[in-house]
Amino acid sequence: MSTDAEPTARPASEPSAGAASGWRGLVLRLHFYAGLLVGPFLLVAVATGVLYVLTPQLEDWLYSEQLRVEPSTQQLPLADQVRAAVAGGPGGELVAVRPAPEPGATTRVLFDDPALGDSERWTVFVDPGTGEPKGALVTYGTSGVLPLRTTIDQLHRNLMLGEPGRLYSELAASWLWVVALGGVALWVARWRARRAAGRAGVVDLVRPERGVPGRRRLVGPHGALGTWLLLGALFLSATGLTWSTYAGENVAALRASFGWQNPVLQTAVGGEHAAHRAAAAAGGGSGIVDPSLFDSVLGAARAAGIDDGRVEVALPAQVGAAWTVTEVGREWPTQVDAVAVDAASGAVVGEVRFADYPLMAKLTRWGIDAHMGVLFGWVNQLVLVAFGVGMIVLIVLGYRMWWQRRPTGGRAVPRGRLRAAGQPVVFAAVAAALVVGWFAPLFGISLLGFLAVDTVLGRRARRVPQPPRV
Repeated sequence: MSTDAEPTARPASEPSAGAASGWRGLVLRLHFYAGLLVGPFLLVAVATGVLYVLTPQLEDWLYSEQLRVEPSTQQLPLADQVRAAVAGGPGGELVAVRPAPEPGATTRVLFDDPALGDSERWTVFVDPGTGEPKGALVTYGTSGVLPLRTTIDQLHRNLMLGEPGRLYSELAASWLWVVALGGVALWVARWRARRAAGRAGVVDLVRPERGVPGRRRLVGPHGALGTWLLLGALFLSATGLTWSTYAGENVAALRASFGWQNPVLQTAVGGEHAAHRAAAAAGGGSGIVDPSLFDSVLGAARAAGIDDGRVEVALPAQVGAAWTVTEVGREWPTQVDAVAVDAASGAVVGEVRFADYPLMAKLTRWGIDAHMGVLFGWVNQLVLVAFGVGMIVLIVLGYRMWWQRRPTGGRAVPRGRLRAAGQPVVFAAVAAALVVGWFAPLFGISLLGFLAVDTVLGRRARRVPQPPRV
């Protein structure tokens, strides 16, 4: 966050705002507006993101009664565990089971309930050794996150305001890469000027400028820290946009047009009377499922190579479809293979292997999981927390710099940088803004607002005589 007015004189070796190129002046102004006005959204997104990354350990402690049991050398069949969950559960439609992935963990039996929100399910936790239900919680999404992380996730995603609230996180993700690239560009320009004057070496690009007075003492830490955080900012901005409302739709359309989508698991059961057999395997249309089918379906999937400890065995979504068994672990190496099993015959009728995903689909999977802090376990969490703390410091330093340079004593800050940049720069900037604004509409709308405000304030500043600086 900077303005293009400096309350103290610069050394002759450093370019002033008035002598800066048109590009530098425009980037400087854009970085200032984005940092000042989008900074609060970024601060909230980063702070809630850090909380989210830390929740797995908090949930293990908070919900230990539901998640952990005494390890048992023998486990009951899934059928017995499912019967216990149905008998002692909250009701609803049985839809899936996640067997205990390791000794000492509980089995999760999942139920749909129309009273719950989108992607929410009742989950009954069952001791696989005794069949005793250990409690029921509402879980969310494919990851099956528990209530604490669900709350923090919704706070991070939409400020607990539902779909309208998602605009805040999309605005933050849309501007994060712009603020990061603009800030680093300004810092590199400053470093090059110091290096040309013999006052900086290569290492000074990534460390604060030393021995400088006043406000410039903050510029160094702000610029150097922003350089360290650049790659993380670009990564989180790109992956964050995949979840957004408007830019996310364009990302999905782009992936579809280039064939970068995840392969679709075929669940149709072929052969004569297939629908009748599938309906019988799912309870004959009565809504009552034979619990023993969970064991046979899982056995068929294991024989077909579904070997990860964390899997979900799901009932058919509709009559005439097969059961599905999907690997749900998200750590490295990634295993998200899935098979479709005809429960009546035990035959595997469809399969999708992560190895067969298109490269871009794999990169998307890895990017999302790394963004959530699960791809590399605690190492991933540690990196994201360090990045988040660094971003919070960066934003606070930016506002401190603005506070020290705010207009005082009747002195206004020069504005209207778009007009002063020159026609070639303006043409290129507008063309780039149109392309990016089409892909990320909230970015385009807010950018137009920034430029309109800058133009109006610039005209007002030119009409009002400015007092001389003291």
